Amino acid sequence: MPAAAFVQRLHEQIANEFAASQQYLAIATYFDDETLPRLAAFFYAQALEERNHALMMVQYLLDAGEPAPIPGVAEPKSTFGDVVEPVALALAQERRVSDQINALAAIARQESDFTSEQFMQWFIKEQIEEVASMSDLLTVVGRARDNPLLAEEYLARESAGDEGPDPTAPPVAGGAL
Repeated sequence: MPAAAFVQRLHEQIANEFAASQQYLAIATYFDDETLPRLAAFFYAQALEERNHALMMVQYLLDAGEPAPIPGVAEPKSTFGDVVEPVALALAQERRVSDQINALAAIARQESDFTSEQFMQWFIKEQIEEVASMSDLLTVVGRARDNPLLAEEYLARESAGDEGPDPTAPPVAGGAL
């Protein structure tokens, strides 16, 4: 059974993950509206990934016999001054989520909740990758500010070899929806 402090904080993190998903949807539609389909597709995929992170946490709580309320989230930012601003927002969001994930792991360790601490390890690894990926994209989009098609070319080139789903990822509530 997970520690009560961990469960409370995980409920908050579920809201954070759903909010991140909504923010990525808003960014994706911004890029879609700007006729930048690769950037839009990248952020649509990020939105789905964040939603699945929330549902992994929901499944963990359900498996542990804990309630898993689904929270509402605040409206995301949907207007941006240029193509760099939404990516900068995304990087800041990923850094904030990394801090939140690390805090959850710390609570689990502090409470001697080793099962929950183990559960958080996948998310810690995932956040390292997310921050690195978003940081690289911000660098590229910053360079391509005046010609965002260069960022589109970068994404076309770099996403050609996506590996697919991570077999070590925790299960998602509802399966692979």
